[in-house]
Amino acid sequence: MLRRKVAGQTRRSLTADPGAAAGYTGRMTTSPRPAAAPPVRLPEAPALAVGLTAAVWLEPTGEVATIDAREAVARIGRGSRPFVCHAKAVARRLNTTPFPALDVLELYAFVRPGRFCIPSLRGLAKALLLTPPETLEGEAEALFAVARALLAELRASPGDHAGNLAWVMARGGWPWGAPVMGAVGAREPQSADEPTAGLRVWTRLKDWEETAPRAQPEAWPVEPVEARARLVQVLGADAEHRPQQMQYASEVVAAFAPRDRAGEPHVVLAEAGTGVGKTLGYIAPASVWTRKNRGAVWISTYTRNLQRQIDQELDRLYTDLGRKSRRVVVRKGRENMFCLLNMDEAVASLPTRGSGAAVALGLVARWASATRDGDMIGGDFPGWLADLLGPTLTVDLTDTRGECIYGACRHYRKCFVERAIRRARRAEIVVANHALVMVQAALGGPEDASLATRYVFDEGHHLFEAADSAFSAHLTGRDTADLRRWLIGAEERRWSRSRGLRERLADLLSAQLADDDAAASAVEDARQAARTLPGPGWRRRLAEGAPIGATESLLSLVRHQVLARSAESRGTDPGYALECDLRPPVGGLVEAAGRLEGQLARLAEPLTVLVRSLATLLDAKAETLDTAARQRVEAAMRSIERRALGQVAAWRSMLRAVDGETPPEFVDWLGIDRAFGTLMDAGLHRHWRDPMRPFIATMSEVAHGMLITSATLRDNAAFNGGAGDAATDWAAAEARTGARHLGRPAARSEVPSPFDYATSTRIVVVTDVNRDDEAQVAAAYRELFLAAGGGALGVFTAIGRLRATWRQIAQPLDQAGLKLLAQHVDALDTGTLIDIFRAEPDTCLLGTDAVRDGIDVPGQALRLIVFDRVPWPRPDILHRARREVFGGRAYDEMLTRLKLKQAYGRLIRRADDRGVFVMLDRALPSRLCGAFPEGVPVQRAGLADTIGLIRCFFGGVRTGEA
Repeated sequence: MLRRKVAGQTRRSLTADPGAAAGYTGRMTTSPRPAAAPPVRLPEAPALAVGLTAAVWLEPTGEVATIDAREAVARIGRGSRPFVCHAKAVARRLNTTPFPALDVLELYAFVRPGRFCIPSLRGLAKALLLTPPETLEGEAEALFAVARALLAELRASPGDHAGNLAWVMARGGWPWGAPVMGAVGAREPQSADEPTAGLRVWTRLKDWEETAPRAQPEAWPVEPVEARARLVQVLGADAEHRPQQMQYASEVVAAFAPRDRAGEPHVVLAEAGTGVGKTLGYIAPASVWTRKNRGAVWISTYTRNLQRQIDQELDRLYTDLGRKSRRVVVRKGRENMFCLLNMDEAVASLPTRGSGAAVALGLVARWASATRDGDMIGGDFPGWLADLLGPTLTVDLTDTRGECIYGACRHYRKCFVERAIRRARRAEIVVANHALVMVQAALGGPEDASLATRYVFDEGHHLFEAADSAFSAHLTGRDTADLRRWLIGAEERRWSRSRGLRERLADLLSAQLADDDAAASAVEDARQAARTLPGPGWRRRLAEGAPIGATESLLSLVRHQVLARSAESRGTDPGYALECDLRPPVGGLVEAAGRLEGQLARLAEPLTVLVRSLATLLDAKAETLDTAARQRVEAAMRSIERRALGQVAAWRSMLRAVDGETPPEFVDWLGIDRAFGTLMDAGLHRHWRDPMRPFIATMSEVAHGMLITSATLRDNAAFNGGAGDAATDWAAAEARTGARHLGRPAARSEVPSPFDYATSTRIVVVTDVNRDDEAQVAAAYRELFLAAGGGALGVFTAIGRLRATWRQIAQPLDQAGLKLLAQHVDALDTGTLIDIFRAEPDTCLLGTDAVRDGIDVPGQALRLIVFDRVPWPRPDILHRARREVFGGRAYDEMLTRLKLKQAYGRLIRRADDRGVFVMLDRALPSRLCGAFPEGVPVQRAGLADTIGLIRCFFGGVRTGEA
């Protein structure tokens, strides 16, 4: 073990006051403190920076030691509480359980709530305008500097309730409690109510206000010259001339034309290559239309990253951020949004919760007071904070699968979701996501009954997956248990949030429906009928073969049939999920389905009566119901119809098919989900063979125009030796987007990328690596990543192979100075992993589909992509059915080409980017090479030659300086 003093020309010795952070040479450029203010002092604790093979332990006295993981754990075990960055990740690196630590990320979340930061010491240093550390010793020293800078900033601008929150959090065991209280000059609360005052964020939020309904928009078209003029205005006078972007903006205006016939919207399919600038290309005509017609355009995308990117691009259009806040709204589903009632109940139960609850709730309270819109999933709530504190008291505070009680909630007038809905009614641009738009389409309209007429679907190649999810039905243990809880209410402590139907309607039953005996009886009858659905402990009973009730009996037989007939029984391993065909059913399944169908019919009867009573109330008291009461009744009706009656109807149809036939437009099957061998769910599944059919049918009724755009709409089978042609490529796009179901043919627009791919990229298929040999695959990844000097993305088609590769290459890459991140390995969410990867050019990342598609990593942060094998679609029952609809083998090859095309498209995001695409599977057929741009040759070479090509292509540069 090496021990030495930090000294010399490049570092001054640390004093006994670690708050001075004199050993760190980074220059802090934050605002100076008043001269009279005493220096911020830090706790007397060491700093710990951990790599894969070594750790650095820096004492407050300035003594530094390079130690191994075992020694670090021993020192922590002797009572040391060190400064760290991301305590859970540090514990994982040390191969130990989480330990008490002064985590600078938690301090950052307290001092700068709702402000973005890469959750690494480099990211923190950059956010605080300090010089980022380059070594483990530098990281240890930076921990002191970062902490001191944050405390100084907090003292200068503490914000409301900082001291109160710090006291509550300190009582909950937060190591930063005392330092924060000292920085803000806080005192111990004097009254019984004061300790949790800071946590009660709802007391500091303003009520939203109702506004008059928006008038129907006018129908003036957008001329191409108007779109180009607006684009020039948005780009600014000094912008680079981009003729492709002008062409794109001119051609997509057809989607904003007035509709000639009901049910026949104007649809434009627009493929725009990377670098065209399609986001501003469609924002320009969209903004012209909104201002000419005084209506709203909904821009929908698939990933949260692009939703955030679109929101940022709109800053160019709305330079006055105050005006933007009134005219632009980001909409997501309720499951993404912070729920004040959940927070209220969590605060009320704080005395009964375990250690750490006060810390999580305190940091959430700081964020909730600063958030722009209450978005916890992909918004301004740090994803890494949920990783640090766990989901229970962070992201699980969002609305939970239909549990919202709407107007019965005591925080209804302050609700973030309701505020966003009302802002969207007055907005010019609504930035939504495919999931929200699809759910609204599947349910027959948005929850606020405010229909848009113009839609832009960016990342249009994902519409198929979004529609597939929205229009499917699942009669599973999880879904049926959720409906039981929604109807009956909490039956176990962890679901105390759920009130049940009777409690949600209590105010209506006691006031508006007091004289309606049928309504009161219907509520009680529904509660009793719901007991046929699975109750608490259903997973254990299914696993033990001891079902209770009609639903669990059916699910037990489903499990039996799947285990008897699944692919696992035939000697192959399909992963954690198992499935089999519905027919022929095992003995007893038909009878069980009949019994459950009858009981679900008895459940639907009282719910139908209740909806009828509510509708009668609206009619009978039309003159006396105020606006709030009417909205409350309408919300209750909509909730029952969507959450219960619609779902029960779909289940009954599925159950009748067990002893009959599945309608030809659907495919039914049985499946079970497992995690590490433990049963998680079981049930019947029904999907549309072509989910774009119901989507187009629904959207055609409401939309006057739709733009469906992406860089990867067409199949491009004709390129690079493929056997297709342009007509076939467009036919594939029309099938995947549903355009072939339109009454009016879709217009087509193709704008090629301005990039010179033949010069800026190389594509190599490695011919001498056995893809089935884990050691060979791992060695190939290691050497390819080293040759590129980082900036490498490894894409896997199976999680198990990803983890096996990480285990074998993490240490050698660390020894070479390259950080390796991995999805399904690191204690970070995928978005955070991508943020770190984007910010640190010498980092490598291993991941699956989630990191392949939809990420935007410009520059040298991504210069190499390596696939472990050809990403053929999984040959499950649903895919088998869709092959019959979409063309058999051609369908398989189309899906695979699109995956390769999307992955390759991540490499070049700017004109000066350079990158190499490597496929480790020698079995890549030439006919799949249409995935790549025309003119870029696909080379086949051995691993050694490929490594040499990469080194030569990047000029022997080892880091992000390439």
